[in-house]
Amino acid sequence: MPSWARIATRMRVPLGFLFAVAYVWFATPGWISVAVGCTMATVGLLVRAAASGHIRKNAQLTTTGPYAYVRNPLYFGSILIAMGFIVAARNPWIGLAACAMFLFVYVPVVRAEENYLRSAFPEYAEYSAQVARFWPRLTPYCSRGAGEGGGAAPFSRELYMRHREYNAFLGAVLMIVVLIFKLIRK
Repeated sequence: MPSWARIATRMRVPLGFLFAVAYVWFATPGWISVAVGCTMATVGLLVRAAASGHIRKNAQLTTTGPYAYVRNPLYFGSILIAMGFIVAARNPWIGLAACAMFLFVYVPVVRAEENYLRSAFPEYAEYSAQVARFWPRLTPYCSRGAGEGGGAAPFSRELYMRHREYNAFLGAVLMIVVLIFKLIRK
Protein backbone atom coordinates (compact mmCIF):
# COMPACT_ATOMS: atom_id res chain seq x y z
CA MET A 1 0.00 0.00 0.00
CA PRO A 2 1.47 3.38 -0.97
CA SER A 3 2.22 5.91 1.74
CA TRP A 4 0.08 9.01 2.18
CA ALA A 5 3.04 11.18 1.07
CA ARG A 6 3.22 9.29 -2.24
CA ILE A 7 -0.55 9.62 -2.76
CA ALA A 8 -0.41 13.33 -1.84
CA THR A 9 2.46 13.88 -4.29
CA ARG A 10 0.41 12.39 -7.11
CA MET A 11 -2.80 14.19 -6.17
CA ARG A 12 -1.50 17.68 -5.42
CA VAL A 13 -1.69 19.00 -9.00
CA PRO A 14 -5.18 17.62 -9.79
CA LEU A 15 -6.37 18.81 -6.36
CA GLY A 16 -4.85 22.20 -7.12
CA PHE A 17 -6.92 22.50 -10.29
CA LEU A 18 -10.05 21.35 -8.47
CA PHE A 19 -9.33 23.88 -5.73
CA ALA A 20 -8.89 26.63 -8.36
CA VAL A 21 -12.34 25.89 -9.81
CA ALA A 22 -13.92 25.99 -6.34
CA TYR A 23 -11.94 29.14 -5.55
CA VAL A 24 -13.32 30.97 -8.59
CA TRP A 25 -16.85 29.84 -7.76
CA PHE A 26 -16.79 30.87 -4.08
CA ALA A 27 -14.56 33.96 -4.19
CA THR A 28 -16.28 37.27 -3.40
CA PRO A 29 -13.51 39.72 -4.27
CA GLY A 30 -13.47 43.44 -3.64
CA TRP A 31 -11.19 45.99 -5.28
CA ILE A 32 -9.15 46.56 -2.12
CA SER A 33 -8.90 42.84 -1.31
CA VAL A 34 -7.70 42.12 -4.85
CA ALA A 35 -5.08 44.89 -4.65
CA VAL A 36 -3.77 43.70 -1.27
CA GLY A 37 -3.92 40.05 -2.32
CA CYS A 38 -2.09 40.74 -5.58
CA THR A 39 0.68 42.49 -3.69
CA MET A 40 1.10 39.49 -1.38
CA ALA A 41 0.96 37.05 -4.28
CA THR A 42 3.58 39.06 -6.18
CA VAL A 43 6.02 38.69 -3.29
CA GLY A 44 5.38 34.94 -3.34
CA LEU A 45 5.93 34.78 -7.10
CA LEU A 46 9.25 36.62 -6.71
CA VAL A 47 10.38 34.19 -3.99
CA ARG A 48 9.45 31.22 -6.18
CA ALA A 49 11.20 32.72 -9.21
CA ALA A 50 14.39 33.33 -7.24
CA ALA A 51 14.28 29.80 -5.81
CA SER A 52 13.75 28.14 -9.18
CA GLY A 53 16.76 30.03 -10.55
CA HIS A 54 19.00 28.44 -7.92
CA ILE A 55 17.84 24.85 -7.48
CA ARG A 56 19.60 22.04 -9.28
CA LYS A 57 17.14 19.25 -8.52
CA ASN A 58 18.66 15.90 -7.58
CA ALA A 59 22.15 17.11 -8.59
CA GLN A 60 23.25 19.02 -5.50
CA LEU A 61 21.93 20.34 -2.23
CA THR A 62 20.96 23.94 -2.90
CA THR A 63 21.84 26.28 -0.04
CA THR A 64 22.25 29.53 -1.96
CA GLY A 65 19.85 32.29 -2.96
CA PRO A 66 16.53 31.92 -1.11
CA TYR A 67 17.66 28.48 0.10
CA ALA A 68 20.17 30.25 2.34
CA TYR A 69 17.21 31.72 4.25
CA VAL A 70 14.55 29.00 4.20
CA ARG A 71 14.75 25.28 3.33
CA ASN A 72 11.66 25.30 1.15
CA PRO A 73 11.46 28.66 -0.62
CA LEU A 74 9.29 27.25 -3.40
CA TYR A 75 6.69 26.18 -0.83
CA PHE A 76 7.21 29.37 1.18
CA GLY A 77 6.52 31.36 -2.01
CA SER A 78 3.45 29.22 -2.65
CA ILE A 79 2.21 29.95 0.87
CA LEU A 80 2.58 33.69 0.22
CA ILE A 81 0.76 33.35 -3.10
CA ALA A 82 -2.03 31.36 -1.44
CA MET A 83 -2.33 33.93 1.35
CA GLY A 84 -2.63 36.65 -1.26
CA PHE A 85 -5.40 34.84 -3.08
CA ILE A 86 -7.16 34.04 0.19
CA VAL A 87 -7.17 37.76 1.02
CA ALA A 88 -8.37 38.57 -2.51
CA ALA A 89 -11.22 36.04 -2.27
CA ARG A 90 -12.72 37.47 0.93
CA ASN A 91 -14.20 34.10 1.84
CA PRO A 92 -13.07 32.44 5.09
CA TRP A 93 -14.07 29.00 3.80
CA ILE A 94 -11.49 29.33 1.05
CA GLY A 95 -8.87 30.08 3.69
CA LEU A 96 -9.89 27.04 5.73
CA ALA A 97 -9.85 24.82 2.65
CA ALA A 98 -6.40 26.11 1.66
CA CYS A 99 -5.07 25.44 5.17
CA ALA A 100 -6.49 21.91 5.10
CA MET A 101 -4.97 21.25 1.69
CA PHE A 102 -1.61 22.54 2.90
CA LEU A 103 -1.67 20.40 6.06
CA PHE A 104 -2.96 17.19 4.51
CA VAL A 105 -1.29 17.37 1.09
CA TYR A 106 1.74 19.62 1.13
CA VAL A 107 3.21 18.92 4.58
CA PRO A 108 3.49 15.15 3.85
CA VAL A 109 5.02 15.93 0.45
CA VAL A 110 7.59 18.26 2.04
CA ARG A 111 8.48 15.64 4.65
CA ALA A 112 8.96 13.00 1.93
CA GLU A 113 11.17 15.38 -0.06
CA GLU A 114 13.22 16.11 3.06
CA ASN A 115 13.66 12.38 3.72
CA TYR A 116 15.00 12.02 0.18
CA LEU A 117 17.38 14.97 0.65
CA ARG A 118 18.58 13.53 3.97
CA SER A 119 19.42 10.22 2.27
CA ALA A 120 20.94 11.76 -0.88
CA PHE A 121 23.00 14.56 0.64
CA PRO A 122 24.92 13.95 3.89
CA GLU A 123 25.31 17.72 4.42
CA TYR A 124 21.51 18.09 4.63
CA ALA A 125 21.57 17.26 8.37
CA GLU A 126 23.69 20.33 9.17
CA TYR A 127 21.72 22.52 6.77
CA SER A 128 18.32 21.47 8.13
CA ALA A 129 19.52 22.06 11.69
CA GLN A 130 20.39 25.66 10.79
CA VAL A 131 17.65 26.65 8.33
CA ALA A 132 13.94 26.40 9.13
CA ARG A 133 11.49 24.56 6.90
CA PHE A 134 9.11 27.48 6.25
CA TRP A 135 10.19 30.47 8.37
CA PRO A 136 13.04 32.48 6.77
CA ARG A 137 16.23 33.32 8.67
CA LEU A 138 17.33 36.93 8.92
CA THR A 139 20.91 36.10 7.91
CA PRO A 140 22.00 33.73 5.14
CA TYR A 141 23.12 30.21 5.96
CA CYS A 142 26.79 29.52 5.39
CA SER A 143 27.87 25.88 5.48
CA ARG A 144 30.97 24.84 7.38
CA GLY A 145 33.90 24.75 5.06
CA ALA A 146 32.37 27.34 2.74
CA GLY A 147 34.00 30.71 2.68
CA GLU A 148 32.26 34.01 3.42
CA GLY A 149 28.95 34.02 1.54
CA GLY A 150 28.88 30.23 1.31
CA GLY A 151 30.03 30.18 -2.33
CA ALA A 152 26.71 31.67 -3.41
CA ALA A 153 25.74 30.74 -6.93
CA PRO A 154 24.11 33.48 -9.00
CA PHE A 155 20.51 33.31 -10.22
CA SER A 156 20.24 31.26 -13.42
CA ARG A 157 17.65 32.28 -15.98
CA GLU A 158 18.25 28.94 -17.68
CA LEU A 159 17.21 27.07 -14.51
CA TYR A 160 14.16 29.33 -14.13
CA MET A 161 13.08 28.45 -17.67
CA ARG A 162 13.94 24.73 -17.35
CA HIS A 163 11.79 24.49 -14.20
CA ARG A 164 8.99 26.32 -16.07
CA GLU A 165 8.42 28.61 -13.12
CA TYR A 166 6.79 31.12 -15.47
CA ASN A 167 3.71 28.86 -15.23
CA ALA A 168 3.15 30.07 -11.66
CA PHE A 169 3.19 33.65 -12.94
CA LEU A 170 0.79 32.83 -15.79
CA GLY A 171 -1.56 31.00 -13.42
CA ALA A 172 -1.56 33.92 -10.97
CA VAL A 173 -2.28 36.41 -13.76
CA LEU A 174 -5.15 34.23 -15.00
CA MET A 175 -6.66 34.07 -11.50
CA ILE A 176 -6.33 37.85 -11.11
CA VAL A 177 -8.07 38.38 -14.44
CA VAL A 178 -10.89 36.06 -13.33
CA LEU A 179 -11.24 37.94 -10.01
CA ILE A 180 -11.37 41.28 -11.84
CA PHE A 181 -13.93 39.85 -14.24
CA LYS A 182 -16.07 38.80 -11.25
CA LEU A 183 -15.75 42.32 -9.84
CA ILE A 184 -16.79 43.98 -13.09
CA ARG A 185 -19.79 41.67 -13.50
CA LYS A 186 -21.17 42.47 -10.01
